[in-house]
Amino acid sequence: MVHPAQQQHTRQAPKTSGSDRDRVVHIEHLKKSFGERTILNDVNLDLYQNENLVILGRSGTGKSVLIKCMVGLIPYDSGSINVLGYDVGHLDAKTLNELRLQVGFSFQGSALYDSMTVRENLEFPLRRNLGMNDQKQLNDLVHEALDNVGLAKAADQMPAELSGGMKKRIGIARTLILKPKIMLYDEPTAGLDPITSREINELIKEVRDKYNTSSIVITHDISCARETGDRIVALVNGYNKQEGTFDELKQTDDPEIRAFFTY
Repeated sequence: MVHPAQQQHTRQAPKTSGSDRDRVVHIEHLKKSFGERTILNDVNLDLYQNENLVILGRSGTGKSVLIKCMVGLIPYDSGSINVLGYDVGHLDAKTLNELRLQVGFSFQGSALYDSMTVRENLEFPLRRNLGMNDQKQLNDLVHEALDNVGLAKAADQMPAELSGGMKKRIGIARTLILKPKIMLYDEPTAGLDPITSREINELIKEVRDKYNTSSIVITHDISCARETGDRIVALVNGYNKQEGTFDELKQTDDPEIRAFFTY
C-alpha cells in the first residue's frame, strides 16, 4: 500500500551537481515491491564522477535494495537504471558481468572467505574474474590494495584473526583490487566502535581520491553521512524525499528529515 504522503508528493528529477557528461549513474522513477509491500516508490537520483553520495535512511527503507537493483542482483518492477552507460534492466548475463567488474560492492559483513588467508581472499577475484595467474603480478596487486587500506602486513593472516575494523578494510581492499569505477558501500560503519568508524569514514574519502572513484554510501549512521558525503539523499517511505549537503538537510523544517539529526 502506498503511504498517503507519497500519493500527495510530486516527484521531481534530482538536483544536479555536475553535467550529464560527468554523470555515472542515472535512476528515474524506480519502483520495487515484494508482494504487497512497496520498498522503493518512485526513486530518482544521480551520481557524478568522483562524488561520494550518501543515501541516508532508517532500517528497512530500501537502501540496500536500491544498490542491489543497480548491479542487477535484484530485478526492479519499473523505472530505469543507467550505470556507466549500461541500461541495467536490459542486459544479458555477459554484459551484466562486464558492468559488475566496474562496480565494487563492499558488503556490510565484509564477506571474506574464512578458510582463506587475506592474500588468498584478495587474489580470488583476480583469478576468477580476470583469469590472472602470474604470481608476481598477483603479489604486486595484493600489496598495493592492502597498503592503500593501511594493512600492508596482514596478507598472511586469517579472517578470524582480524578485528571488525580490519575485516572492513580487507573487504574494501578486495573490492578495490579490480580497480572499479564506482564503489557501493553497504552500512560501512555498522557494528564498529566510534574510533574505528571514523577510520573507515576517512578510508572511504581516501579511496575516492586515490582511485578517482564515484561512490554510493548506504547508511543510517548520521556521523558516517556527515563525514563521507559530498551530497546526501534522504530516503523516506521508499522515495528520495530530500537531498543536499549535510548542513542543508540539517536545517530543514521537515520533521521526517530532522529526525535523523536528533542525536
